Amino acid sequence: MINSMTGFASRSRDYDYGQLNLELRSVNHRYLEIQLRLPDELRSLESGLREGIGQKIARGKVECRLGYNPIPSAAKGLPLNQSVLQQLIKYNDSIKAAVPGSAPLSVSNILNFPGIFDQDVPPAERIASDALGLLAEALLDLGNTRAREGEKLKAILLERSTRLDALAVEAAPLIPKLVAAFEEKLATKIREAIAGGDDDRLRQEVVLFASKIDVDEELSRLKAHLTEVRRVVEKGGSSGKRLDFLMQELNREANTLGAKSVSSEVSKISVEMKVLIEQMREQIQNIE
Repeated sequence: MINSMTGFASRSRDYDYGQLNLELRSVNHRYLEIQLRLPDELRSLESGLREGIGQKIARGKVECRLGYNPIPSAAKGLPLNQSVLQQLIKYNDSIKAAVPGSAPLSVSNILNFPGIFDQDVPPAERIASDALGLLAEALLDLGNTRAREGEKLKAILLERSTRLDALAVEAAPLIPKLVAAFEEKLATKIREAIAGGDDDRLRQEVVLFASKIDVDEELSRLKAHLTEVRRVVEKGGSSGKRLDFLMQELNREANTLGAKSVSSEVSKISVEMKVLIEQMREQIQNIE
Protein backbone atom coordinates (compact mmCIF):
# COMPACT_ATOMS: atom_id res chain seq x y z
CA MET A 1 0.00 0.00 0.00
CA ILE A 2 1.03 3.61 -0.40
CA ASN A 3 1.28 5.89 2.61
CA SER A 4 0.43 9.52 3.01
CA MET A 5 3.07 11.70 4.66
CA THR A 6 0.39 13.44 6.73
CA GLY A 7 -0.62 12.04 10.09
CA PHE A 8 -0.93 12.52 13.85
CA ALA A 9 -0.69 10.22 16.84
CA SER A 10 -0.37 10.64 20.60
CA ARG A 11 0.20 8.35 23.55
CA SER A 12 0.18 9.05 27.28
CA ARG A 13 0.82 6.75 30.23
CA ASP A 14 1.19 7.01 34.00
CA TYR A 15 4.07 5.28 35.76
CA ASP A 16 4.99 5.10 39.42
CA TYR A 17 7.55 7.86 38.86
CA GLY A 18 5.37 10.19 36.77
CA GLN A 19 3.64 10.60 33.44
CA LEU A 20 5.06 10.39 29.92
CA ASN A 21 3.26 12.10 27.02
CA LEU A 22 4.33 11.61 23.41
CA GLU A 23 2.97 13.26 20.25
CA LEU A 24 3.90 12.62 16.63
CA ARG A 25 2.97 14.93 13.77
CA SER A 26 4.03 14.38 10.17
CA VAL A 27 3.61 16.46 7.02
CA ASN A 28 4.93 16.18 3.48
CA HIS A 29 8.60 16.89 2.83
CA ARG A 30 11.15 16.01 0.15
CA TYR A 31 13.20 13.93 2.55
CA LEU A 32 12.95 12.56 6.09
CA GLU A 33 13.36 15.37 8.60
CA ILE A 34 12.93 14.63 12.30
CA GLN A 35 12.38 17.40 14.85
CA LEU A 36 12.45 16.49 18.55
CA ARG A 37 10.99 18.50 21.42
CA LEU A 38 12.32 17.02 24.67
CA PRO A 39 12.59 18.23 28.28
CA ASP A 40 16.16 18.73 29.48
CA GLU A 41 16.08 15.67 31.73
CA LEU A 42 15.28 13.43 28.73
CA ARG A 43 17.82 14.82 26.25
CA SER A 44 19.74 11.56 26.45
CA LEU A 45 16.86 9.84 24.60
CA GLU A 46 17.33 11.85 21.41
CA SER A 47 19.39 9.31 19.46
CA GLY A 48 17.09 6.43 20.41
CA LEU A 49 13.98 8.35 19.38
CA ARG A 50 15.53 9.37 16.06
CA GLU A 51 16.51 5.80 15.32
CA GLY A 52 13.05 4.49 16.20
CA ILE A 53 11.32 7.01 13.93
CA GLY A 54 13.78 6.43 11.08
CA GLN A 55 13.09 2.69 11.14
CA LYS A 56 9.37 3.19 10.51
CA ILE A 57 9.17 6.34 8.38
CA ALA A 58 11.04 6.83 5.10
CA ARG A 59 9.98 10.33 4.06
CA GLY A 60 8.26 13.38 5.52
CA LYS A 61 8.78 16.02 8.18
CA VAL A 62 8.12 14.42 11.57
CA GLU A 63 7.82 16.34 14.82
CA CYS A 64 8.09 14.33 18.04
CA ARG A 65 7.16 15.91 21.38
CA LEU A 66 7.93 14.02 24.58
CA GLY A 67 6.67 15.40 27.87
CA TYR A 68 7.61 14.22 31.36
CA ASN A 69 5.63 15.10 34.49
CA PRO A 70 7.32 13.55 37.53
CA ILE A 71 5.24 12.85 40.62
CA PRO A 72 6.12 15.44 43.31
CA SER A 73 8.29 13.95 46.04
CA ALA A 74 5.89 15.05 48.79
CA ALA A 75 3.07 13.18 47.05
CA LYS A 76 5.13 10.00 47.22
CA GLY A 77 5.40 10.25 51.00
CA LEU A 78 9.19 10.20 50.88
CA PRO A 79 11.11 11.06 54.06
CA LEU A 80 12.94 14.36 54.41
CA ASN A 81 16.66 14.40 53.88
CA GLN A 82 17.73 15.38 57.42
CA SER A 83 21.20 16.43 56.34
CA VAL A 84 19.84 18.90 53.80
CA LEU A 85 17.19 20.12 56.29
CA GLN A 86 19.82 20.88 58.94
CA GLN A 87 21.88 22.76 56.41
CA LEU A 88 18.86 24.88 55.46
CA ILE A 89 18.16 25.69 59.12
CA LYS A 90 21.81 26.63 59.61
CA TYR A 91 21.79 28.90 56.55
CA ASN A 92 18.51 30.47 57.67
CA ASP A 93 19.96 31.31 61.10
CA SER A 94 23.12 32.75 59.54
CA ILE A 95 21.15 34.97 57.16
CA LYS A 96 18.84 36.26 59.91
CA ALA A 97 21.88 37.11 62.02
CA ALA A 98 23.56 38.92 59.14
CA VAL A 99 20.41 40.58 57.81
CA PRO A 100 18.01 41.37 60.66
CA GLY A 101 14.40 41.59 59.55
CA SER A 102 14.82 39.18 56.61
CA ALA A 103 11.92 36.88 55.92
CA PRO A 104 12.17 33.55 57.74
CA LEU A 105 12.43 30.26 55.88
CA SER A 106 8.91 28.92 55.26
CA VAL A 107 7.71 25.34 55.09
CA SER A 108 6.98 25.87 51.40
CA ASN A 109 10.54 27.04 50.81
CA ILE A 110 11.86 23.93 52.51
CA LEU A 111 9.62 21.47 50.65
CA ASN A 112 10.49 22.99 47.26
CA PHE A 113 14.21 23.00 47.87
CA PRO A 114 16.04 20.59 45.53
CA GLY A 115 17.24 17.48 47.33
CA ILE A 116 15.10 17.99 50.47
CA PHE A 117 13.56 14.54 50.01
CA ASP A 118 15.35 11.22 49.96
CA GLN A 119 14.59 10.73 46.30
CA ASP A 120 13.47 7.46 44.82
CA VAL A 121 14.85 8.40 41.40
CA PRO A 122 13.93 5.91 38.64
CA PRO A 123 16.89 4.60 36.66
CA ALA A 124 17.48 6.45 33.40
CA GLU A 125 17.37 3.11 31.57
CA ARG A 126 13.82 2.51 32.79
CA ILE A 127 12.57 5.91 31.61
CA ALA A 128 14.30 5.36 28.26
CA SER A 129 12.70 1.93 27.88
CA ASP A 130 9.23 3.28 28.74
CA ALA A 131 9.63 6.25 26.38
CA LEU A 132 10.74 4.05 23.47
CA GLY A 133 7.84 1.68 24.16
CA LEU A 134 5.48 4.65 24.03
CA LEU A 135 7.12 5.76 20.77
CA ALA A 136 6.58 2.31 19.22
CA GLU A 137 2.87 2.48 20.04
CA ALA A 138 2.56 6.02 18.68
CA LEU A 139 4.41 5.06 15.49
CA LEU A 140 1.97 2.20 14.98
CA ASP A 141 -0.96 4.62 15.32
CA LEU A 142 0.74 7.11 13.01
CA GLY A 143 1.42 4.39 10.44
CA ASN A 144 -2.24 3.36 10.48
CA THR A 145 -3.32 6.97 9.99
CA ARG A 146 -0.92 7.47 7.10
CA ALA A 147 -2.03 4.17 5.53
CA ARG A 148 -5.72 5.13 5.68
CA GLU A 149 -4.94 8.47 4.07
CA GLY A 150 -2.80 6.65 1.50
CA GLU A 151 -5.74 4.46 0.49
CA LYS A 152 -7.77 7.59 -0.24
CA LEU A 153 -4.93 9.01 -2.34
CA LYS A 154 -4.64 5.70 -4.18
CA ALA A 155 -8.33 5.79 -5.11
CA ILE A 156 -7.98 9.36 -6.40
CA LEU A 157 -4.93 8.51 -8.53
CA LEU A 158 -6.54 5.43 -10.05
CA GLU A 159 -9.74 7.33 -10.84
CA ARG A 160 -7.79 10.15 -12.53
CA SER A 161 -5.71 7.59 -14.46
CA THR A 162 -8.90 5.99 -15.79
CA ARG A 163 -10.16 9.39 -16.96
CA LEU A 164 -6.83 10.12 -18.68
CA ASP A 165 -7.02 6.78 -20.47
CA ALA A 166 -10.51 7.62 -21.67
CA LEU A 167 -9.30 10.97 -23.01
CA ALA A 168 -6.45 9.25 -24.87
CA VAL A 169 -8.94 6.83 -26.45
CA GLU A 170 -11.14 9.79 -27.39
CA ALA A 171 -8.24 11.64 -29.02
CA ALA A 172 -6.86 8.74 -31.10
CA PRO A 173 -9.57 8.57 -33.83
CA LEU A 174 -9.70 12.36 -34.21
CA ILE A 175 -6.34 12.57 -36.00
CA PRO A 176 -7.26 10.40 -39.04
CA LYS A 177 -10.49 12.37 -39.38
CA LEU A 178 -8.54 15.64 -39.36
CA VAL A 179 -6.16 14.32 -42.02
CA ALA A 180 -9.06 13.18 -44.20
CA ALA A 181 -10.81 16.52 -43.84
CA PHE A 182 -7.59 18.37 -44.69
CA GLU A 183 -7.04 16.17 -47.76
CA GLU A 184 -10.53 16.87 -49.05
CA LYS A 185 -10.21 20.60 -48.42
CA LEU A 186 -6.78 20.77 -50.04
CA ALA A 187 -7.89 18.74 -53.07
CA THR A 188 -10.74 21.16 -53.66
CA LYS A 189 -8.40 24.15 -53.54
CA ILE A 190 -5.87 22.56 -55.89
CA ARG A 191 -8.55 21.60 -58.38
CA GLU A 192 -9.85 25.15 -58.34
CA ALA A 193 -6.36 26.56 -58.92
CA ILE A 194 -5.09 23.96 -61.40
CA ALA A 195 -7.34 22.33 -63.95
CA GLY A 196 -7.44 18.62 -63.36
CA GLY A 197 -5.49 18.83 -60.05
CA ASP A 198 -2.00 17.66 -59.19
CA ASP A 199 -2.10 14.30 -57.38
CA ASP A 200 1.60 14.29 -56.47
CA ARG A 201 1.42 17.72 -54.89
CA LEU A 202 -1.77 16.74 -53.10
CA ARG A 203 -0.14 13.64 -51.64
CA GLN A 204 2.93 15.62 -50.52
CA GLU A 205 0.84 18.22 -48.75
CA VAL A 206 -1.30 15.58 -47.05
CA VAL A 207 1.75 13.62 -45.87
CA LEU A 208 3.36 16.80 -44.53
CA PHE A 209 0.19 17.80 -42.70
CA ALA A 210 -0.31 14.31 -41.27
CA SER A 211 3.26 14.21 -39.92
CA LYS A 212 2.80 17.57 -38.21
CA ILE A 213 -0.34 16.57 -36.33
CA ASP A 214 0.51 12.89 -35.76
CA VAL A 215 0.32 12.14 -32.02
CA ASP A 216 0.35 8.35 -32.07
CA GLU A 217 3.71 8.23 -30.31
CA GLU A 218 2.60 10.74 -27.68
CA LEU A 219 -0.60 8.82 -26.98
CA SER A 220 1.30 5.52 -26.82
CA ARG A 221 3.81 6.96 -24.34
CA LEU A 222 1.00 8.52 -22.32
CA LYS A 223 -0.75 5.14 -22.05
CA ALA A 224 2.53 3.48 -21.08
CA HIS A 225 3.09 6.06 -18.34
CA LEU A 226 -0.45 5.52 -17.05
CA THR A 227 0.18 1.78 -16.91
CA GLU A 228 3.31 2.43 -14.87
CA VAL A 229 1.40 4.77 -12.55
CA ARG A 230 -1.11 2.00 -11.82
CA ARG A 231 1.68 -0.53 -11.27
CA VAL A 232 3.51 1.74 -8.81
CA VAL A 233 0.31 2.64 -6.96
CA GLU A 234 -0.74 -1.00 -6.64
CA LYS A 235 2.73 -2.08 -5.54
CA GLY A 236 2.86 0.57 -2.80
CA GLY A 237 5.85 1.35 -0.63
CA SER A 238 7.83 4.58 -0.82
CA SER A 239 6.66 5.61 -4.28
CA GLY A 240 6.15 9.37 -4.04
CA LYS A 241 9.28 10.38 -5.96
CA ARG A 242 8.67 7.82 -8.71
CA LEU A 243 5.08 8.99 -9.15
CA ASP A 244 6.19 12.63 -9.24
CA PHE A 245 8.57 11.79 -12.10
CA LEU A 246 5.77 10.02 -13.98
CA MET A 247 3.58 13.12 -13.62
CA GLN A 248 6.29 15.17 -15.32
CA GLU A 249 6.35 12.70 -18.22
CA LEU A 250 2.56 12.67 -18.52
CA ASN A 251 2.51 16.46 -18.55
CA ARG A 252 5.15 16.48 -21.31
CA GLU A 253 2.98 14.27 -23.54
CA ALA A 254 -0.16 16.33 -22.84
CA ASN A 255 1.71 19.54 -23.74
CA THR A 256 2.94 18.01 -27.01
CA LEU A 257 -0.59 16.90 -27.83
CA GLY A 258 -1.78 20.48 -27.34
CA ALA A 259 1.10 21.95 -29.36
CA LYS A 260 0.28 19.72 -32.36
CA SER A 261 -3.43 20.36 -32.17
CA VAL A 262 -5.19 21.91 -35.16
CA SER A 263 -8.71 21.44 -33.83
CA SER A 264 -10.66 22.67 -30.85
CA GLU A 265 -11.57 19.08 -29.91
CA VAL A 266 -7.94 17.97 -29.55
CA SER A 267 -7.04 21.21 -27.75
CA LYS A 268 -9.86 20.64 -25.30
CA ILE A 269 -8.68 17.09 -24.63
CA SER A 270 -5.14 18.35 -24.05
CA VAL A 271 -6.36 20.94 -21.53
CA GLU A 272 -8.49 18.36 -19.69
CA MET A 273 -5.49 16.03 -19.53
CA LYS A 274 -3.27 18.72 -18.03
CA VAL A 275 -5.91 19.56 -15.42
CA LEU A 276 -6.16 15.90 -14.38
CA ILE A 277 -2.37 15.51 -14.29
CA GLU A 278 -2.02 18.59 -12.10
CA GLN A 279 -4.67 17.24 -9.74
CA MET A 280 -2.75 13.97 -9.50
CA ARG A 281 0.54 15.79 -8.96
CA GLU A 282 -0.92 17.76 -6.05
CA GLN A 283 -2.07 14.55 -4.38
CA ILE A 284 1.29 12.87 -4.99
CA GLN A 285 3.02 15.61 -2.99
CA ASN A 286 1.53 13.94 0.11
CA ILE A 287 2.69 10.41 -0.76
CA GLU A 288 5.69 8.98 1.09
